[in-house]
Amino acid sequence: MATSTVSRTRPSRPARHPGRPANRVRRQLPTSPWLFAAPGLLVTGAFILYPFASTVINAFTDRRTLIPGRFVGLANFRELLHDDMFWTGLRNSALYVLGVVPALVILPLLLALLVQKNVPGITFFRSAFYTPVVASIVVVGLIWVWLLDERGLVNSLLETVGVGKVGFLSDQWLLLLSAMAVTVWRGLGYYMIIYLAALANVPRELHEAAAVDGAGAVRRFLTVTVPAVRSTMVLVAALASVSAFKVFSEVYLMAGPNGGPAGEDTTLVMLVQRTGTGLTGRVGYASAISLVVFVVTVVLMLLVLRADRREDS
Repeated sequence: MATSTVSRTRPSRPARHPGRPANRVRRQLPTSPWLFAAPGLLVTGAFILYPFASTVINAFTDRRTLIPGRFVGLANFRELLHDDMFWTGLRNSALYVLGVVPALVILPLLLALLVQKNVPGITFFRSAFYTPVVASIVVVGLIWVWLLDERGLVNSLLETVGVGKVGFLSDQWLLLLSAMAVTVWRGLGYYMIIYLAALANVPRELHEAAAVDGAGAVRRFLTVTVPAVRSTMVLVAALASVSAFKVFSEVYLMAGPNGGPAGEDTTLVMLVQRTGTGLTGRVGYASAISLVVFVVTVVLMLLVLRADRREDS
């Protein structure tokens, strides 16, 4: 029986023009990348760059809320030097940094070491520690005000054990310490997550080698954990410093709009809000205070980074 061969025809390829590539690449317009970046640039310019430039310009004017200002040079900054309330706000903001930053650098690291272990029910504790971060600062502030009020839960417990009432919200320094405690309590979960990411990259072999050499838990923490997460500690210190110096909500909610007794707990950001708002707000003077806050926060970040470079060298 004869077998027939079926010839298969291949589709003909188009003739290639000599000197041209097979696949032609379309040339992009020079403006194409800017079209994709335009939405982000517009948002950044409208909500960041323009307000910043406007604040810098207003800092050298006597502008008010409903009155266009005129250029006054450094008059606002000279007035700051003789404003007692400005120095009070600067003192409180600086104390806030000194009281909050060390706690937010050390305590979240210890908390991260505790919740890092895979034990039954640890997910619940991780979520519980992170809950204050996602909670509204207004709700958190009001809860703490109710707890620390003279007729609140804390003073009721102190009276029960015979200690007596404590003026957490009426004493100048206790009110500032109470606001610091709220800031630390609310920030523990946020910085704990940052430390958990850093601890996940620490090799377990280092801990095992230190344990073989006879190092205890405290020594392993100081010689293995701290050096391994030192860069993360610097990052946390920089973020916490800027956040603490610009504190507003906690002190405002606990001390009130007047800044506590005789305004002695007023911070710089509270002074900006009080001076620059309202129908008679001094926008130019408030802008000068805002510019000082900006310069101080930049200096704080540079000091933290410089300290980190010294340790590296």
